[in-house]
Amino acid sequence: MINLGLPAAVFSLLQQDINIGPNSNGLPGISQLKNIVGATMTVGLVLAVLALIVSAVVWALGANSSNPHLAGRGKFGVLVGLGAAIITGASVALVNFFWNVGQSV
Repeated sequence: MINLGLPAAVFSLLQQDINIGPNSNGLPGISQLKNIVGATMTVGLVLAVLALIVSAVVWALGANSSNPHLAGRGKFGVLVGLGAAIITGASVALVNFFWNVGQSV
């Protein structure tokens, strides 16, 4: 490292590596927060199943009543319900993946 005329104390601080990582005991309430996030994921999955069922019914009604707009909205709702389930289920894995990508920089 090039010394830019900085005082020796500042120069020695710049040479040190900073090693900070997440910890589970740094703040109170972390375990409760994990429980809340898990419950929210459960609610999200239940709502995704509900959206999938309702959208499939709308799709069927639209297809059987010769209403292409209603059938299209039902198809879109099915895709949204499936997408919500995928994102909810994969959220922890996605965050861990990008955390590991960030740690490798």
